[in-house]
Amino acid sequence: MKKIIQASMSLLFSLGILANTYAAQVEVHDPVMARENGIYYVFSTGPGITMYSSTDKVHWKYADRVFSGEPEWAKSVAPEFNGHIWAPEIYKKNGKFYLYYSVSAFGKNTSAIGVTMNDTLNPDSPDYHWQDQGIVIQSVPGRDNWNAIDPAIVEDDNGNIWMSFGSFWSGLKLVRLNSDMKTPAQPQTLFDIASRPGVADDPIEAAFIFKKGGYYYLFASFDLCCRGMNSTYKVMVGRSQNVQGPYYDKNGVSMLNGGGSLVIKGNQDWVALGHNSVYTFDHQDYMVLHAYETADNGVQKLRILEVNWENGWPVVNPDDLNTNTTELIE
Repeated sequence: MKKIIQASMSLLFSLGILANTYAAQVEVHDPVMARENGIYYVFSTGPGITMYSSTDKVHWKYADRVFSGEPEWAKSVAPEFNGHIWAPEIYKKNGKFYLYYSVSAFGKNTSAIGVTMNDTLNPDSPDYHWQDQGIVIQSVPGRDNWNAIDPAIVEDDNGNIWMSFGSFWSGLKLVRLNSDMKTPAQPQTLFDIASRPGVADDPIEAAFIFKKGGYYYLFASFDLCCRGMNSTYKVMVGRSQNVQGPYYDKNGVSMLNGGGSLVIKGNQDWVALGHNSVYTFDHQDYMVLHAYETADNGVQKLRILEVNWENGWPVVNPDDLNTNTTELIE
């Protein structure tokens, strides 16, 4: 009987039924994660940037909104801005947490990346207070053929801080930041790190660079998000021994020429997935991403997958999309 029950539960998970029946899952878009004092925090695209906390990476509760309203400068950059802040990134440096975020008009490169700071991620701490530092970098239609959204931070072997960013247009970029973590180093130089020439609209975004074993791994999301059951997002990767690139896939194709090796894509249970980040906690690497659930008509859910490495390349198990559920608790 026990084996029958376990088999039935496995079937229900594969159909996306059990998780929806017994518990609400965490609905996020573009998730990033950090840990402080044993507590995990996830930040997500949404009004004011939504923040969740967990002690086990499975059971999550709503923690706060980073902005109670909107950044003061937002409408000066994007007059159509409606309070929906995109694609956060969280990075700890010199005892402070830096949260990067995007303000943009949908489908346009009327965009800017800003950053806000905090001494702690614990909303119950007396030291918890977000202090917005304003714009880091901005893209202007007609002037720039790139898009200032989807920031991600990586520190190179020499301690230099780099921010990758970009969506569609001419692809993914990299810029070095000053030690203050909030201004580009001068002279400001943008490095091209990935694009898909010859593919309509260059559908590539959500760069995330992760250091591992002498390589920098550039993760990116190919194709289309934000279309529910019509989404086609998937995670691709290339690697380089230099943070500036060039990044090559398993077949030696440059990511500047459309290269990229598949890490994970949609399946019958999860129509699409992407905008990933990667972290190491307690000697295990994890991929954090959102996935569009077929059983819930394409609603995006938080997924945290173990990352293993084969022949120097990241590998995740697609079965974990069904088993590694994330439960929203009150």
